[in-house]
Amino acid sequence: MPVAQKITRHLVLLFLLLGAFYIAKPFLVPIAFGFMLAMLLTPLCKWLEARHMNRALASVIGVLLLVGLVAGAVTLVSWQIADIAGDADKLLSLAESLPRKAQYYIDHSLGFTPAKQADFIKEQSASFTLKAGNTLAGAAGSTLSLLGNLMLVIIYTFLILFYRKHLGSFILQIIPAKDKALAQNIMASTSQLAQNYILGLGMMIGILWIMYGIGFSIIGIEHALFFAILCGLLEIIPYVGNLTGSLLAAAMAFAQGGTTMALWVLAVYAIVQFTQTYFLEPLIVGAKVSINPLCTITVIIAGEMLWGIPGMVLAIPFLGIIKIICDNIPSLQPYGFLIGEVKMRNSSK
Repeated sequence: MPVAQKITRHLVLLFLLLGAFYIAKPFLVPIAFGFMLAMLLTPLCKWLEARHMNRALASVIGVLLLVGLVAGAVTLVSWQIADIAGDADKLLSLAESLPRKAQYYIDHSLGFTPAKQADFIKEQSASFTLKAGNTLAGAAGSTLSLLGNLMLVIIYTFLILFYRKHLGSFILQIIPAKDKALAQNIMASTSQLAQNYILGLGMMIGILWIMYGIGFSIIGIEHALFFAILCGLLEIIPYVGNLTGSLLAAAMAFAQGGTTMALWVLAVYAIVQFTQTYFLEPLIVGAKVSINPLCTITVIIAGEMLWGIPGMVLAIPFLGIIKIICDNIPSLQPYGFLIGEVKMRNSSK
């Protein structure tokens, strides 16, 4: 088969798969998270089963442990939000001062007088009220959908853990006999990759909590712990997450201490990112998912376009799984090479 025809066939198949993933998003997202979490909990369940525990009970314990960890993180964030709410009066006065500062700046810099600004705001208020109502209704619907999806993820995780051997046997039955060993190797490698990636990400989040907490505390920003936790948790969205958290912290710092404090927050972000990129990630996550930065950014953008935030969270581990599959199938090895990291040659040779 000509090379051009072969590449065209692969591209057509890729676009058909992407279209199917987009259409089936409500169905596939909970299952995808269920598989990822089940692969993470599999070693624990195997350890419990090796001590003569019933598989159903081992799966329940694994899921309950996972739910407990998530509930602990939510409780910690809620506690910090409640602490911030205790300073609501102070934050409100800070928020009220910002429009006045902005109004003064616009008047003196752009010549747009306060009276004209008030007229403009009044013209926009009606449409804004309508949009705000629609936004609140949409937020309520999204919250209910999120809760429903969380329940589905928990159910799928339990069922995949319970039926994991049955599912593995099914895959081996549809694979030709000569490729069964290869299929077993791919399944073991993908499971190990998912476990390593999620555990490494958890360790990274914990270290980021400490680093951001120390940095924000030294600066003197109020509620430093909350913003440290927020920046760390948002690390689950690569590149975009902790930048968003740091910008929110910078906005709070600007309200509290002006431009200087906001710049210090951004400086802390830059230092943490440098440490994370060049020291922490190579040690903690570097060998877990060997994907070059170009493909990483591309797949994150594609994941957001297909599945939104869940797609951004799942993009890197799923691309890592795709790379393992490509590396083990001769006809797909060029694509695995394309996705993989570039090995720099020693300049002395």
